[in-house]
Amino acid sequence: MGSLTAGGHKQAMRALVIGSGGREHAILWALKRTSRVPLELYCAPGNGGISQLAECVPISIGDHASLIEFARTRDIELTIVGPEGPLADGLVDDFDRAGLKIVGPNRAASRLESSKAFAKDFMRRHGIPTADYSVAHSAAEALSVLRGGRFGSPGSPESPVVVKADGLAAGKGVVVAGSRGEAERAVEDLSSGALVPGDAAKQILIEEALEGREVSVLLFADGRHYALMPPARDHKRVGEDDTGPNTGGMGAVTDASVLDKETLDRIVREVIEPTLEGARLEGFPFRGVLFVGLMLTAAGPKVLEYNVRFGDPETQAILVRLESDLFGIFQTIVDGTLRSISVEWSRHSSACVVLASGGYPGDYSTGVSIEGLEDIAANDNEPRLHVFHAGTSISDGGGFLTAGGRVLGVTATGETLKNALDDCYRTVKEIAWDGMQYRRDIGQFKESKEKVV
Repeated sequence: MGSLTAGGHKQAMRALVIGSGGREHAILWALKRTSRVPLELYCAPGNGGISQLAECVPISIGDHASLIEFARTRDIELTIVGPEGPLADGLVDDFDRAGLKIVGPNRAASRLESSKAFAKDFMRRHGIPTADYSVAHSAAEALSVLRGGRFGSPGSPESPVVVKADGLAAGKGVVVAGSRGEAERAVEDLSSGALVPGDAAKQILIEEALEGREVSVLLFADGRHYALMPPARDHKRVGEDDTGPNTGGMGAVTDASVLDKETLDRIVREVIEPTLEGARLEGFPFRGVLFVGLMLTAAGPKVLEYNVRFGDPETQAILVRLESDLFGIFQTIVDGTLRSISVEWSRHSSACVVLASGGYPGDYSTGVSIEGLEDIAANDNEPRLHVFHAGTSISDGGGFLTAGGRVLGVTATGETLKNALDDCYRTVKEIAWDGMQYRRDIGQFKESKEKVV
């Protein structure tokens, strides 16, 4: 990797990360921290915090032609895609046709996330354990399925059932209904566009509600081989004790208690390997980061859904534990040589606590001044603690302003999960802005019915 200059020094490699959230900030931070060669980092479009690590490029993630032109003119050696939208829209296919190296699944493989119906049918074809389901092609058909009694008990209208929009819905496309009436209202809200954008609910899935403990297993994959990341658990609802509406994620942890080895081995055997082999057999070998959301039920692990990229905020909690060269890992994914390296992780636990704008996940204000970040940066003598920016901009005076619903991800590692959480919450107390909200129970879990993963 890298070439030598006339003076014998390694020439910098150039990497472009596409996206603008906490996930992308964490990827850039890990690239810089772990790389064995000098890196010149770029991010399109980035955010205020990312601008401290990389050159932010004002190109929309949907502008494929401009992204390709930028990668060509700046001689970008490797591009990494953060969010799911560009993957579903075929950005990787467009880069491939342009002869540019990019990390992420192509459009065909991205259907594992962009269409829940496709993913469920894929799981059925390959014997991958998941909840029973039915795909409805209209609201009327979905209501008919609900009233038919296949899901829940016909004689018990209070039986829980899950209603899902088929397409990408920014975390708002899943409703765990506690009764048939609530499920019917969810169908109406999804089909009317009240909950999800565009035609995300052109098809609607009705599923049995799973009960148990949720876990997220992420992995790097090069089409045939894979390397696991530390299993994680996240908190989706906005309020303590898992109350209130679902969000993009209010916090996440990694710890030995998240998943025991026996269960992980079963997940690998029954889910991960059949998924990768099934994708290969169906002509879309998976290359990139695969995120498998699971429910650990009494009958064993079952897949809730796939994501075809790093999760957010799971990425923050996971990458702070990475000890291998992330740029090198990404290169092996593109080259199909992942098996040739060993991906190493620290034995520490980790936690990420998300700080969000008041009103999130509903309406919220932006442009609010954030206090405390300069002091944290000035006293940055704690290598185990990091503040990743999810939605910030920089004011004319050089300070940070809120620029999104989720604003910051305070992340720490520790010898125990308690150590990591204590460091996170100690730092949270040093940060403030009008309306700031966060959960005070990150890392505390109870058994749950299925929710958005």
